[in-house]
Order: sequence, then C-alpha cells, then structure tokens
Amino acid sequence: MERGTAAALAGDLMLDFAKITGLAPAGPAPKRYLWTDAFAVCNYLELFQDSGDAEYRNIALELVDEVHHVLGKHRSDDGERGWISGLDEYEGERHPTAGGLRIGKPLPERLPGEPADPQREWEQDGQYYHYLTKWMHALSRVAAATGDPQYLRWAVELAKAVHPAFIYSPRGGRKRMYWKMSIDLSRPQVASMGQHDPLDGLVTYSEIASRARKLGVRTDLDGEIADMAGIVREGRLLTDDPLGAGGLLSDAWRIVQLTAAGGLDRPGLLEKVLGSAPLSVQFIAESDLLGLPAAHRLAFRELGLAIGLKGMERVKDCMSMKPGLFSRDAAHSAEALNAFLPLAGAIDRFWTDGRNWTVSTWREHREINMVMLATSLVPGEFLRA
Repeated sequence: MERGTAAALAGDLMLDFAKITGLAPAGPAPKRYLWTDAFAVCNYLELFQDSGDAEYRNIALELVDEVHHVLGKHRSDDGERGWISGLDEYEGERHPTAGGLRIGKPLPERLPGEPADPQREWEQDGQYYHYLTKWMHALSRVAAATGDPQYLRWAVELAKAVHPAFIYSPRGGRKRMYWKMSIDLSRPQVASMGQHDPLDGLVTYSEIASRARKLGVRTDLDGEIADMAGIVREGRLLTDDPLGAGGLLSDAWRIVQLTAAGGLDRPGLLEKVLGSAPLSVQFIAESDLLGLPAAHRLAFRELGLAIGLKGMERVKDCMSMKPGLFSRDAAHSAEALNAFLPLAGAIDRFWTDGRNWTVSTWREHREINMVMLATSLVPGEFLRA
C-alpha cells in the first residue's frame, strides 16, 4: 500500500477511534484502555508529523490527559475516589502516574481472598506491567515530539512507582516479576511472569534514561535497568505467539537505535533477542494461522507481528551505517529475518479488507484492532526510540 493511501486510512481509523471512545469530541463516559491508548498516542503523533495537521497533535495530548484522569484514578464502582496513588487532588494533578495506571478492564478487580477465576481474570481490572511500559514509551515519544520534559518526568515516576511492586525475589532464588498486580499495587493478581516483560522493561527504561539525558531531566533508573538485565539474561525469548514475536522484533529495532545513539550498552542483548526472533517468526509463518479465515484470527495479535517486521526493515540500514557497533551474529540473525518481511504486507492487506471487519473476532476487539491496524500502516512514531 502506498504511503499516502496508508496514512489516509490510518487517519480515518484514528479519528473514528477518537469518536467511539469519547475522546474527540469529548463524551460523558470516555472509554479508556491503557494498551490501546499507548499505541493511539504514537499514531496521532505520527499522523501529525506526516500531515502537519495540528488536530492530530492536539488529540494526542488530550488523550494523555484523559488516560491520566481516568486510569490514574479509582473506578467509579469500587467505593474509592481520587487518585490511585493516594495523593490529594493538587499533588495528583502534578504527579498523575505516581500510583501506576489501571488497565481499564470492564470488571472490578478481584478482591483480597476472592478465589481466582482464570477466565474472569481476563476481564477484571488491575495493573499489567507490559501495558505500563507501553505507556512509558508513549510519554517518551510525546516528550520528544513536544520538547516538554514534563511528559518524561511522568514516565520516570511511573517506572519508579511500579517497578518495586512487580519485581520480587523468591526465597533463595533470582529476581522475577509478577504479571498482574492489584490496582493499588499491594498484591499480585496473577503471579506468573510475562515472558517478554523483563525485556520490554529493560529497553523502555533505557529509552527513558536516554531521552532524559537529552532533555536535561534528572533521573536514576540504573537499579531498575540492572534488575531487568539480570532477569533477561536468564530467561528464554522464543515464542509462537504473533504478538509476542512482533514485540521481540520491535524491541530489537529499539535496541539497535539506542545502541547506535549511545543510549544502551548491553553486550549480548541484541544477539539474544535477534537469536530468538527468526525461529519465532518461522514457526508462525509455517503454521496455518495466517491462512485461516478472519473468523478464526485475532487481528491485533497479527498486526503486532506486522509492526515488528516493519521495524526490522530498518535494522539493516542502521547496522550498515555503524558496523563496528554490531556483531556478526546480530547481523546474521537480522539477515535471516529478511525472508519473512513480506508477511507484514500480507497481514496489512488482509486486515484492510473491510469484509474482514464484519466477523465477531474483529467486532469484539474493535478499538484495539483499529488502533493496531493504524500503527501497522504508519508505524514510524511507535517504532522510534
């Protein structure tokens, strides 16, 4: 798809998203969901960069404010009021991320002592680490786009608030992470560890620290970065999930950018990430997943893969400009991914076909599907580090 056509469709999708979620025009009960909104902020910034239309930039800033005022505060049905950080209204306005941010799930979180229901848990509120890192990234991109360091300070405060809650050390064991925490960050709701959460945290913290140096924002994330590096060093990254594989590829591209800019120096990290990526993508490509009809596919998960592949399209050029920074193993793994790059276009073509929007799997996840499709069409701002 030509860039102009892709940008036009992405613009239509994002303006529709703003309407149906009560963002622009403003609605009485805005529907906010942290993962989707993080990608949406990046999309609006990219559309502004592409078109020069200030409406997109304004919507991006309005979305940041609305996320903080909706997901940074208690739900209307949980008996609590105000900021989830416990700060008063004045301090909460100044530090809206100091208590983390809710996911935005439709059901209240599981109460202390309430038996866990694995199916119901998917619809219950709380805090997800991998959603929080996506929001840190979005705030970093807003800081870069506007030159306003306040957005980066909020990203740092978010990292500082949630990191000690999600990280724990089993008795006599290495540090690990919880996958899901309660809204107040006092107890784990799902104790297992997200496979790529530590990697996403390591890359995102490094991005924030690099951006902070450029904007003159004082921060100290060295301890948090060291925690994540240790967990990543011991973990396995190979995955058969399209969204997970796409996240690996997106993180690999961010690592390349940060390394080239002097913002990340972790020997062996890129080799480990890229070493797992070709096999992960190959498994997906050789399965029948991408050949199934739309009713048996989840658009947002496939689009995550397409976004990551588009990041990999840029890796070769960056590596060739600074060859001394990147090992032969990393370059070889990046080269091995070239055979899979056409998958991104195939995924885009499938999901830009409006006939595939009529199935229940699209309609049930409409907002996240719309936003992820727009990101895949204009991925530049989301992929920047």
